[in-house]
Parts: sequence; C-alpha cells; structure tokens
Amino acid sequence: MKNINVLITYPMSSYLERQLDKRFNLLRLWTFPQKDEFFKEHSGSIRAVVGSLHVPNDREFIDSLPNLEIVASYGVGVDHVDLACCKERGIKVTNTPDVLTDDVADLAIGLMLTTLRRICESHRFVKGGLWKTGEFKLTTKFSGKKVGIIGLGRIGTAIAKRAEAFNCPISYYSQSKKPESNYKYFPSVIELASDCDILVVACPLTEETRHIINREVIDALGPKGYLINIGRGPHIDEPELVSALVEGRIAGAGLDVFENEPHVPEELFKLDNVVLLPHVGSGTVETRNAMADLVVGNLEAHFSKKPLLTPVV
Repeated sequence: MKNINVLITYPMSSYLERQLDKRFNLLRLWTFPQKDEFFKEHSGSIRAVVGSLHVPNDREFIDSLPNLEIVASYGVGVDHVDLACCKERGIKVTNTPDVLTDDVADLAIGLMLTTLRRICESHRFVKGGLWKTGEFKLTTKFSGKKVGIIGLGRIGTAIAKRAEAFNCPISYYSQSKKPESNYKYFPSVIELASDCDILVVACPLTEETRHIINREVIDALGPKGYLINIGRGPHIDEPELVSALVEGRIAGAGLDVFENEPHVPEELFKLDNVVLLPHVGSGTVETRNAMADLVVGNLEAHFSKKPLLTPVV
C-alpha cells in the first residue's frame, strides 16, 4: 500500500502519522504553504483523506480530489464532512466511535464536579495566598442533582450511567423515545431544561441541533441551573450563553467546545462560574492512539477490499 497517496489535513497525532507513514505515502497538507500548487500537483493521485473538524471536508474540498475513495475521520463527529457530496460520489466515510466514549463521559462528569464545586476557583484561591485571609465560600452539591441529557447515544448513555453513581435522577431528550431506556423522556429540550438542575449537551451536530441551546432553553434552565457541553460548540447560541452567564440567568457552565474554536468569547475569561477546556474530551494518550488505530484499520480494510470497521457512508 506504500504507493497509495493519503492526505492528512491537520497535525492531529504524531502516533497516527507514524502509523500512516509505515503503510502509505502520506502527504501532510499543512507542510505545503502554497495550497493551490499542492492541489494542482497532487489532487489526481490522492485516494484517501484523513481529516478532523479543524479542516472542513466540504463539497469544494472533496470535488478538488477527483480520485478520492475514502474519508477517514479522526473523531466520532462527522459534521466537518459533506456527507451528501460523499454519497453522490460514492466516497466512503468512517469515524472513530466507541473508543472515545469513556473519556468524553468521564470529562462530562469532571466538568459537572468542577463547575458546581468551583474547583478551579478554589485552586486559584489557595495559589493566590487567599486562604490565609479566610475560608473559601460554600459551593453547590453535585450528588443527587437532576441531570438532563440531550442525546442518549453512546456518550449520553455513558454519562447517564456515571451520574447515576452519584444518585442523580436522569432524564433525556432525543429525536424519539428510547424504548430500551428507563430514564424519563421529554419530547422537547425546553421541557427537559425546565425539569433538570444540570443540562448536558451530548448529541451530534446537525442542522437540526445547531443552536439547540438558545435563549428560551437557557431561561428554562434558570438561575440555579448549570449547562455542560461536550458535544460541539455550535450546539449553543454562544452570545446568548455569554449574556446569561454575565447576567446570572443561569448558575454556571462547563464547556469543552466552542462555536469558533480556538477562539473563545473573552467575556467568559472574567467569570468564576465557568470552566473552559480546549476541546479535550477524548484527549488521553490511550484513547487518541486507539482512535488512530481505528483510522488506520479502516483505510487498510478499504484498500484490501474488506468491510470497513466503522462506516458512516
């Protein structure tokens, strides 16, 4: 397979690059400053793309590669890939589900604990020498809080199971009721937000779920409610969230993702009731290596004419 040209669009993982280098002729897009010249020279020979949300694989990008056969996404979300275009062209698309479920769910629980118990703020309190001047303020208990989850898929279910260990009643919203689930179902996000203490966004990003968290939902969550987002930044109407946090219309937020990454609204930097993370839901050595192995496994399966391990298209 060393004669097969594979284009990787962004420096996602040195381990992934090493594994691809061993098997394919790997082209690193970011090492070519003149993109137009690169595509003129190589577009006809590229048969596979390894991508992530950092570089959109939109129709223009896909159409620039006439012999593209497969897009292997390094991540579970495929909102950066024009799936309709891939279907039209007969291009296969894969992702990396399951292997990152535990890490993302763990982080969601970590964000809940850190946000409600003000762990980051109390850390700064000690490091700033303020403990000598008095006790840290009281915070909010996590155990027993009502947790509402938007999207009861692999990750949403894993979050629910973890939250149950803290005696948290679980409810959820999804496109339809899950007959196999005993959790309380709400037919709308507003009803879910009105009934929970902590609202967790764990659904895929689609046109239907873009800005699923809007002013109406935020107001339904209310001044004692907390918002956790480990999905995608565009799930939330970010200016509305910022104003709600500044005005105290919700109690706090734990955010791993943002609408225009890596740019984060600077108003959030001044707030102590917000925990901000740089999109690290799956960011452990173990999981990122497992994701890389799945990307490589899908490419090997495709070019060996075997069934794909995790097909999307």
